[in-house]
Parts: sequence; structure tokens; C-alpha cells
Amino acid sequence: MPILTGPRLRPRSGAPPRQLVVLLHGFGADGNDLIDLAQEWQPLLPDAAFVAPHAPEPCIQGFGRQWFSLTFRDPHERWRGVNRAGPTLDAFLDAELEAHGLGPHQLALVGFSQGCMMALHVSLRRPTPVAAVVGLSGMLVLEEGKGPESLKPAVRSVPPVLLAHGDQDEVIPVDALFLSAEALAAADVPAEWHLSAGIGHGIDDGALHHAGQFLAAGFARARKR
Repeated sequence: MPILTGPRLRPRSGAPPRQLVVLLHGFGADGNDLIDLAQEWQPLLPDAAFVAPHAPEPCIQGFGRQWFSLTFRDPHERWRGVNRAGPTLDAFLDAELEAHGLGPHQLALVGFSQGCMMALHVSLRRPTPVAAVVGLSGMLVLEEGKGPESLKPAVRSVPPVLLAHGDQDEVIPVDALFLSAEALAAADVPAEWHLSAGIGHGIDDGALHHAGQFLAAGFARARKR
């Protein structure tokens, strides 16, 4: 099983981490593409450590990394991909929590595009819910040919979920947000969502703001469990 590495930021407070935010990049990027988001959220999360692991495979495009191959020729490749890459990400999360001496409720996942697919797939199947999951410009992956009802039997935990998307996304159309929210609701996983007007496949200030507030609220709720 591949061992993941990537850039990190220690807590702004200078104290040992009390939360951990894992940032999962998209297809053809790497951890350096997302680690700067941490600086946007550090004022809200001064006791959080941030890590942005590089995905396990070189990207088939010839640059960057990928969680799994995307040729867009095989309708089953996303489903096979999240299932194949899921154990590697799961093991990374467990190792990071152990290294920091943190519990599952002190973890949050933020994923962009393909990283969003991984964050949603893995978090719903972990034995204990994480504090928050933020999916940016991505989608929930279902088995090809099956409807939203197919998710519920696979769900092991129900974390708070925020989905954010640009309404002009040319890579993953905005319909993916609503289909993902529908599938989550069918599995009794409530999801909030934010739509960024005039934004393509990217992250604008509005999505950053909502995501930061959502992460802070998730950790605050988790402390009360």
C-alpha cells in the first residue's frame, strides 16, 4: 500500500494540534495546490494542523498526481477508483490521527474535485464520524447503473457535509452538487450546500468563507460529543 506524504502547516497557536484538517487535491495537481487554503482558515482554527497529501499515483496526463485514473471512456472508472484508492487514504488518516494523538472526532476532510470524491467516499465508510467533510467542485461517486438508494447500505457513519460548487463549472457540471445532495439525503446523511455564481471549476471567496465557518462549527460540535 502506498505511503502518502505532502506539505503541512502546524497550528497557528503554537500549541500541540487539537484538530486535524486533511486537504485532498484534484486530478493532475498535488498537495501543494491546496495547502495554501490552510492559511485562509487558520484564524478560525488556530489549534488545527493541516496536511495536504499527494495522491498515490502519477497522473496519466503527464504532470501532477491522481487518486485514480480518469480517461472518461469507462463509466465504471470512478467507482473502481474510489474503492481502490480508499484504503490508502483510510490508512493515512489513521496514521495521522495516531501521530498527533487525536481521536476521529478531531478530524475534518476537505476535498476538491477528485479529492472531493475521495473525501465523501471514505468519510461515510469510516467507523466513527469525522467532525466535518467539505466537498468543493466535486461529486459523490455511486456505482454505475445504481441510484441514490444504493448508498445507504454502505454508510457506516454520518458526518456533517458541506458541498460547494460553481454554477459555471465546465469540468464537473453543477448538477453533480444536487445529485450528490439527493443521494446523501436518501442515505439519511444531511448536507448543506453553497452555490457560487459565475464561478467555474475553482474555489471562490464565498466558498472559502462558508467552508471555514463549517469546519469551525463541526469541530465545536464534536467537542461536545
